[in-house]
Amino acid sequence: MQLYNNLSAKERAELIEQAGKERLTISFYKYAKIGNTEIFRNHMFLAWDELEVLGRIYVAHEGINAQLSVPAENFEAFKKHLDTISFLENVRLNIAIEHDNFAFLKLKVKVRKKIVADGLNDATFDVTNKGVHVNAAKFNELIEDPNTVLVDMRNHYESEIGHFKNAITPDVDTFRESLDLIEEDLREHKEDKKLVMYCTGGIRCEKASAYYKHKGFKNVYQLEGGIINYVRQIEAEGLENKFIGKNFVFDQRRSERISDDVIANCHQCGKPADLHTNCANEACHLLFIQCDECKEKMENCCSTNCMEINRLPYEEQKELRKGQGNSNDIFKKGRADHLPYKKDLRNIFETLKS
Repeated sequence: MQLYNNLSAKERAELIEQAGKERLTISFYKYAKIGNTEIFRNHMFLAWDELEVLGRIYVAHEGINAQLSVPAENFEAFKKHLDTISFLENVRLNIAIEHDNFAFLKLKVKVRKKIVADGLNDATFDVTNKGVHVNAAKFNELIEDPNTVLVDMRNHYESEIGHFKNAITPDVDTFRESLDLIEEDLREHKEDKKLVMYCTGGIRCEKASAYYKHKGFKNVYQLEGGIINYVRQIEAEGLENKFIGKNFVFDQRRSERISDDVIANCHQCGKPADLHTNCANEACHLLFIQCDECKEKMENCCSTNCMEINRLPYEEQKELRKGQGNSNDIFKKGRADHLPYKKDLRNIFETLKS
């Protein structure tokens, strides 16, 4: 019984190219009580491997969080399998706006303590007491209300390249950091403001809305299906698009363009740019924004030091990496105050308080 991948990413990419079949990029999540996570994980792997599903899936006692790619011709069979699982029957599937056959190159179904690392003790509050889910039309209406505080529940490196107009975009590296930061900065508005949240597909807001209600916020709303679902709704219903820039996604595509606006800057020269790259030096591998000119000049590296290391023979690079941790101190995903091109979003919080 094969319960793990037996092909490398390169081998899988070659098979996908040879097949020449269209693949759909999909994400979904569901909070539910799963007893034996290992058995459930194995069941999902066996069923999805047979359908040629690829992706990154987390299973925990609290539910499932999946980002995956499935051959278009197998989509109905995939959906039929989901419907055989009671808590996944008719689950909302967020289908990407842009598809890439190589978005995922392996099927990874992992058992985790949580499906999102939120750092919360779920036993201390009612996780089912969630905020009001709103569709794109209601969301557009709410964020024009002067009594609304719109908060982006994603990390800095996500919101940096795209976000909703007038949204508060916390300068954080992780979701767990944003929870207490937002609660602290908006503590004076727990009763007089509408707290409206959004994220990529909705999963982070699902837990955050219950947490903030527990913390005393009276009017809590969340965008149903996140940015991905919002874009599909505004296109289908002819609504005004209030999202500017690109939506960061967690696969090989890295982002989907929602509007033509380029709101970020190259971390090296400051020119308008919104394409994330990983430093070519494997000992660094830092995620940062780099324009085409700097990419060529810096050879896909974040610094001259990394560029020099990356030019060394592979075996020499391996020797240098021994016993060394990654040194991501040039640019950070979030708190990068040394960058001259990043906005000081703390001023937005201060404005709200005044």
